[in-house]
Amino acid sequence: MQLDLSHNWRKRKVLVTGAGGFIGSHLCQELVSLGAEVTAMIRYSGTGDWRNLEFLDAAQKAELKVVAGNVEDGHFMIRVMQNQEVVFHLAALIGIPYSYVAPISYVRTNVEGTVNVLEAARINGVQKLVHTSTSETYGTAIYAPMDEQHPLQGQSPYSASKIGADKIVESYYRSFDLAVTTIRPFNTYGPRQSARAVIPTIISQALGQQEIRLGSLDPVRDFTYVKDMAEAFVKIAECQTSSGQTINVGTGHGVTVGTLVETVLQIMNCSKPVVVKQERIRPAKSEVFKLICSNQKMGKHIEWRPRYTLKEGLIETIDFVAKNLDRFKSDCYAL
Repeated sequence: MQLDLSHNWRKRKVLVTGAGGFIGSHLCQELVSLGAEVTAMIRYSGTGDWRNLEFLDAAQKAELKVVAGNVEDGHFMIRVMQNQEVVFHLAALIGIPYSYVAPISYVRTNVEGTVNVLEAARINGVQKLVHTSTSETYGTAIYAPMDEQHPLQGQSPYSASKIGADKIVESYYRSFDLAVTTIRPFNTYGPRQSARAVIPTIISQALGQQEIRLGSLDPVRDFTYVKDMAEAFVKIAECQTSSGQTINVGTGHGVTVGTLVETVLQIMNCSKPVVVKQERIRPAKSEVFKLICSNQKMGKHIEWRPRYTLKEGLIETIDFVAKNLDRFKSDCYAL
């Protein structure tokens, strides 16, 4: 039976996988603010570090139950999911360049790990599961904006692994009637994002290097601020009509990487040369040239629109990177 949240998360038992990640940490913060009882699952590390959850204030962290484990361990997932009502599955390997050199790792985490999450949800009778996909599953645009009917194209081992995960999710809805929704975010940005992504790469280099070193400046991306994205996750979980659906989340507006660089430098009042480096350019048939979201389907299921403009989100992101510049190795290319 579908869980009726009725927009009330207080005392709801919620598990977030990938909670120490960029979006996951913001989602945990949002859920705590709504009164949910959040179990935040992070990948095990001998250091005991909570990764991006460390940026939550002391009161918020005190409300979390943090557990360390790995979605690749099916037995662990069954145990950690006991008594959970809602699961947000964000744990994944996400770097595209790294998928070129370690593709089997992406299959193990993104495909096999997702099977483990689904099976644990089925066994434990979880009432709602939100699975995180990516706009990269579409590949470069055959038409734009891209709706959920756009063909899926495995243009990198990363995107192929996420296509596989999405299809496994679909099968659990069709085969076992598991109440699961796939949310397909377009490019998310904001505080806590690593230098693997283009926006913190630009900002950290502007702050710490003599030039901005990037790959191609021509690709078009649809950027959504992370706080807006976290709100969309929550609203999609609340929605009774979303089960069995794949739903895009994005602003519907695209910007080239070149224009993005100009915007960031203008906000920072910074003038530095932009240099295209060959080692940062994706293989020609793997590059995704245009990703612009059609969010019409989302509008049929939930009431959501971005609260942040690109400039407003960039200002907060620049402030975070500036205050935490030691986290960014701006002289290195982060895979």
